[in-house]
Amino acid sequence: MANKIPRVPVREQDPKVRAANFDEVCYGYNMEEASLEATRCLGCKKPRCVEACPVSVRIPDFIRCIVEGDIAAAAKTIAQDSLLPSVCGRVCPQETQCEGACILGVKGEPVAIGKLERFVGDWGREHRLTLAEPAPRNGHKVAVIGSGPAGLACAADLAKLGYEVNVFEVLHRPGGVLQYGIPEFRLPKKEVVEPEVENVRRLGVKIETDVVVGRTLTIDQLMDEEGFEAVFIGSGAGLPRFMGIPGENLNGVVSANEFLTRTNLMHAYDQQYDTPIYTGDRVVVVGGGNVAMDAVRTARRLGAESSIVYRRSEAELPARREEVHHAKEEGIDFRMLTNPVEVLGDERGWVTGIRCVRMELGEPDASGRRSPVEIPGSEFDMPCDVVIMALGTSPNPLIAATTPGLEVNRRGCLEASPDGATTREGVFAGGDAVTGAATVILAMGAGRKAAAAIDNYIQSKA
Repeated sequence: MANKIPRVPVREQDPKVRAANFDEVCYGYNMEEASLEATRCLGCKKPRCVEACPVSVRIPDFIRCIVEGDIAAAAKTIAQDSLLPSVCGRVCPQETQCEGACILGVKGEPVAIGKLERFVGDWGREHRLTLAEPAPRNGHKVAVIGSGPAGLACAADLAKLGYEVNVFEVLHRPGGVLQYGIPEFRLPKKEVVEPEVENVRRLGVKIETDVVVGRTLTIDQLMDEEGFEAVFIGSGAGLPRFMGIPGENLNGVVSANEFLTRTNLMHAYDQQYDTPIYTGDRVVVVGGGNVAMDAVRTARRLGAESSIVYRRSEAELPARREEVHHAKEEGIDFRMLTNPVEVLGDERGWVTGIRCVRMELGEPDASGRRSPVEIPGSEFDMPCDVVIMALGTSPNPLIAATTPGLEVNRRGCLEASPDGATTREGVFAGGDAVTGAATVILAMGAGRKAAAAIDNYIQSKA
């Protein structure tokens, strides 16, 4: 029986070697490995994996193409719903989505859907496969703000429907969080991100960089002067959060957002670039999500002894299990049930350590997770040179502040309906700008929903 075949493991760099370089950790499947893993799929008549995928990739269909040896057909099947297969295959939290719904996972290991998607995406890129062609123009124009996952997904779907789509990106390279937020060792930029952004461009989508919407131009100008009939805001959530504890203004305290942007987008890890970055000898990262794992593993590669401080237990870590596993392999020190109360510094204003208290888990909070409770008298100090705060992010308020009629909630996120319609007519939004920091694939799903809603909106007025 197919479900008796054990899950095919993926080859990886040796932990001791990779902890000192920025080369990709996972090597991915080769043809033989992918073909064997694909045979494990049961081809369910009612595939729960598709229902659990935020962009509804036709998973059994593309896996069946792999079994049949037709990888080009597999790539084109995925491309109907996503032009970022190599990205998603690497960074999606498959264990809580498609693979988490796989029937084989009930009593054993689910099909390695993510690894198979990555294989297909990489094969298509290496063989220069054309995944999509520009559609005939329908005479309507839509502006997309932000070239991250939400913006790219929205732009691609609209272009397939014949819209003229212009994407406006604030940074000098398109890709949003794919460029600045996810480290090279998890998501190579030139080899993966840039070619998949190019897939969207091939649909006729124009991407203009170095445009600060709200400063360079406004949404009103886009609609009233530039002739765009609708606007999609996929500007992400780039405003970092801090704890509000004493000492956070010391030199050596940075947000994970700044740290990763300097490292990724500005190539601070590459000696050929002059981008400054300081880690000292010891780095403490506060937080337990994927961004915290990215930051602490990056600091380790930059030569620092690196630790994670998290106020709950390991069972509550929100990061992907694979990232936690890789971090442990690379020598990251995990301090669970530990919460910072003060950043310590010297007379020159530089970080020397972080004061923490030990925690224990109390009753469940509103989210169902047990709330951490401070243990009295448990304070202790951790010496360090840099403290990186990875506590989540909020949307930048600039767009909302410069767009009349665009409302935000108490967290600073844009108010939007499930299909992305905001409180301003003709303006739609999705991804982190609406939800706060979340995942790449959820942002893509929001972008696709908004594209369908924009199409309905424009066609209803035609």
